[in-house]
Amino acid sequence: MNFLRGVMGGQQTSGAQQSGTQTIQKLCDRVASATLLDDRRDAVRALKSLSKKYRFDVATQAMDHLINVLQTDRSDSEIIGYALDTLYNIMSNDADETAESEDENQQIAPDDLGVQFSETFINQQENITLLLSLLEEFDFHVRWPGVKLLTTLLKHQGPQVQQTVLVSPMGVSRLMDLLDDSREVIRNDGLLLLQQLTKSNAAIQKIVAFENAYERLLDIITEEGSSDGGIVVEDCLLLLQNLLKYNNSNQNFFKEGSYIQRMKPWFEVGDDNSGWSAQKVTNLHLMLQLVRVLVSPVNPPGATNSCQKSMFQCGLLQQLCIILMATGVPADILTETINTVSEVIRGSQVNQDYFASVNAPSNPPRPAIVVLLMSMVNERQPFVLRCAVLYCFQCFLYKNEKGQGEIVATLLPSTIDANALSAGQLLCGGLFSTDSLSNWCAAVALAHALLDNATQKEQLLRVQLATSIGNPPVSLLQQCTNILSQGSKVQTRVGLLMLLCTWLTNCPIAVTHFLHNAANVPFLTAQISENLGEEEHLVQGLCALLLGICIYYNDNSLENNTKDKLKQLIEKRIGKENFTEKLGFITKHEFYSKAAQKPQPTFSSPDHMLFDHEFTKLVKELEVVITKAIYKSSEEDKKEEEVKKSLEQHDSIVSHYKSIIREQDIKMEEFKQTIASLQSTNEQNQSTISLQLGQIQQHKDQYNLLKVQLGKDSQHHGSQNSTTQMNGFQPEDVSRLKGEVEELKRQQDILQGELSEKNVLIESLQQSQVDGQTDQMTEEIQKELETLRSQLHVQSAEINRLQAERMELLQKTETSGSLSASGDSSVNSQSNTEMEQKVAELLKEIAGLKEHLKNQSEEKSSWKQQLDTAQSTAAILQDENQKLKQEVTESKKEQDDLLVLLADQDQKIFSLKKRLKELGEPVEDEDDMESGDAGDEDDIDDDDEDDVRDEED
Repeated sequence: MNFLRGVMGGQQTSGAQQSGTQTIQKLCDRVASATLLDDRRDAVRALKSLSKKYRFDVATQAMDHLINVLQTDRSDSEIIGYALDTLYNIMSNDADETAESEDENQQIAPDDLGVQFSETFINQQENITLLLSLLEEFDFHVRWPGVKLLTTLLKHQGPQVQQTVLVSPMGVSRLMDLLDDSREVIRNDGLLLLQQLTKSNAAIQKIVAFENAYERLLDIITEEGSSDGGIVVEDCLLLLQNLLKYNNSNQNFFKEGSYIQRMKPWFEVGDDNSGWSAQKVTNLHLMLQLVRVLVSPVNPPGATNSCQKSMFQCGLLQQLCIILMATGVPADILTETINTVSEVIRGSQVNQDYFASVNAPSNPPRPAIVVLLMSMVNERQPFVLRCAVLYCFQCFLYKNEKGQGEIVATLLPSTIDANALSAGQLLCGGLFSTDSLSNWCAAVALAHALLDNATQKEQLLRVQLATSIGNPPVSLLQQCTNILSQGSKVQTRVGLLMLLCTWLTNCPIAVTHFLHNAANVPFLTAQISENLGEEEHLVQGLCALLLGICIYYNDNSLENNTKDKLKQLIEKRIGKENFTEKLGFITKHEFYSKAAQKPQPTFSSPDHMLFDHEFTKLVKELEVVITKAIYKSSEEDKKEEEVKKSLEQHDSIVSHYKSIIREQDIKMEEFKQTIASLQSTNEQNQSTISLQLGQIQQHKDQYNLLKVQLGKDSQHHGSQNSTTQMNGFQPEDVSRLKGEVEELKRQQDILQGELSEKNVLIESLQQSQVDGQTDQMTEEIQKELETLRSQLHVQSAEINRLQAERMELLQKTETSGSLSASGDSSVNSQSNTEMEQKVAELLKEIAGLKEHLKNQSEEKSSWKQQLDTAQSTAAILQDENQKLKQEVTESKKEQDDLLVLLADQDQKIFSLKKRLKELGEPVEDEDDMESGDAGDEDDIDDDDEDDVRDEED
């Protein structure tokens, strides 16, 4: 503190100042040495009263003592409150510093004092942690001065305090609890504290957002009356902007939490819009800015589109359009509403279509676009409003081919309505008016109707204008060049040149129309070659760009203005170096970089309105290719054209194959669906067949039982009426049953033949390879099997019918058994036996067919199983091959490591031998050791030879 006092203090003070300093010194001694709490409390209270007048002396002498009080006397809320108030007074620049500011010896400004005292306080991070812990106290005299002190520290030393709060356990959570305080003054100051805390710190912004900040702030805004609320609503909106601006994570959380829907009631203004208060204007302005934060063009496109969709679905866009068309809305609110609507519809086809359908409440109703364009071309409207309307029109046409076509259609002769004012008529009127700003705005708006849309560029060539009575109409393209040649204002010529450059880019037909006028090329070359003043440099650069576009997009359809001839003209009249220099004037202009930063046109004055954002991107693309085209020879141009043609052919081939692949994918999906449906049908059929088999077996059992009963009855009764009946059967019934049995047998023979054909087809399928034809043949087999199953189903139904008739006949037999004769019983038994044999044979054949069908299904399943086994085996072998490759790689790596170790070992041995030689120790060289080893080997070889001789002896 003595060092600070020596640096910050002045020269000798007056008697009163010296007396105040001495008083402060005595009070500091009392705070430090007094044993009674009351004495220390009185001393701190006195320091608080002196802290505004003697700010510097209290800060330099008492800060350490005050911090000590905060640490040791936490049990007494009164002394803690005095200490916090004193620290706030010496660090805040809002305190009354009349005495010190009038001191001639004061050398440091009050703002600098607050910054330096704050830096001294936060040098010890424990002080911030201590302050955060004090905010947990509910006592008003502790919490409120603590909030104000922390807010002041954040203003002076924001990043350092933010970092300390971030690493402090539950630091942000303690500060968020201030929003739930029932005392409004603490809650409101807590909002100011959180505003300072969340500035330019994404990590703290995320923590605050996930502490349920959105819910709390929106509740406060609703409680305070939304746009009709006071300064508290403004503070909440500023805090929300801090949390959402440039923070994609928080924006996504805000959208997913359905908080966009809660913004709609903010913009529900009444019919009576007179007498807006200044606070309401401020609140609504901040609300509109908050909407723009969520749909800003600098946000990721996916997040912006999602927010735009939510705003349309919840009715927020509709509510903004109501404000846009309302009367009595203040000018700045109307301007900001136009800008907000612009960004809500930018790039969103659904929102753009809705905006095109909005009508102004006039008689007759007019589209909102027409009403806005009327304001844009009206020179009596405020400049910022005209800029906002231009931005709205640009956003409406951004990536909106449908809207571009509708605007251009209002200029075509076939669609012009003489009784209605259209957007095209307003644009043409602004394009050729005497107001240069209207000329520029209309030219840029019309250029956006042509941007990246070759169709509309060709359509605009059909537009004809009537210049005066008696003269023939001229095209819009010709009229633009006529105005250029007349030498109007720079702003007008710049706007027309930007329109022509956008129009001719990537449109060879428009280039041909432009070059067809023999006066256009000489005019451009004359403009480029002249040495004009600095204010004309931009016009020269745009003329060079337009001439370069005529070369680059020239299809050589005009003999006098081919690419080569235009290049030769530039080389002779202008010079290639001079041409590229003039072309570079565009990007070097002072307003070019500002316009390239963001899509919204923001200009300080109408004279600075020269560049459009989309045009700067176009210049960036064309400058390089035009420069290359100027320096290319004719042979290079031919080669490039050939390459372009080959690329176009390649692209067409690729697109063709893509369409084929797409069709095949669709067919594959259809086949998969068909297979799935066939499988389900097959399962149903199998279950049906199983059920029918059970029913047939049940009928057979019943039939056998009835047959036994019939035999017993025939033994007890005689024969009567033998000529008219046979055991209850009429002769015509017997003959009919025989015919039906013969028909069933014939159908069985047909089915047997078809089944043999299918067996042959299955055998041929087994011998063939499993390829793309297998699936088709399998499908045919499945279809034929389905046919067989259906026939079997019909045959089973027929058998069931026969069984039913058989049961009826048997019942008749039982009723007429008493009247039968014994002689007739033998005849009836014989016929019944023959019929039973035929039915049994038929059932046996049906069972055989079903068994064969079952075997066929099992064979098909075995083929599928074998194919799956082969595929799994291939996958296993591939995995084993991969593992072997990996093991080889690892072994190679281990060998390399061993070689490195051996090399290191050899190097160490060599260095040790060298060192032994230097010390005079005898060391055997590797050559000597090798010769010695060779000698030993020779001795061993001699011994071996002697051993061999001994063995031979």
